[in-house]
Amino acid sequence: MFSTLIHLGVDALLISACLAGIKRSTGLTPALARVPNKDIRQLLRSYLELGEYAFDFAVVILGRSASFERTR
Repeated sequence: MFSTLIHLGVDALLISACLAGIKRSTGLTPALARVPNKDIRQLLRSYLELGEYAFDFAVVILGRSASFERTR
């Protein structure tokens, strides 16, 4: 039971980080203004912020690695 919860949490974090990457590269974001309940809207906003934190963390870690290089 506990391992299933951890698995679902990691999956949710990966989806949120993927959405953060889409936001960074294209500017597209979920339309949170269409969510009628303000509490759920705030929960979704926090969920997306967690994904941005995870995305930024991954960029920093990979940027320090010798296996990756920046090409622009």
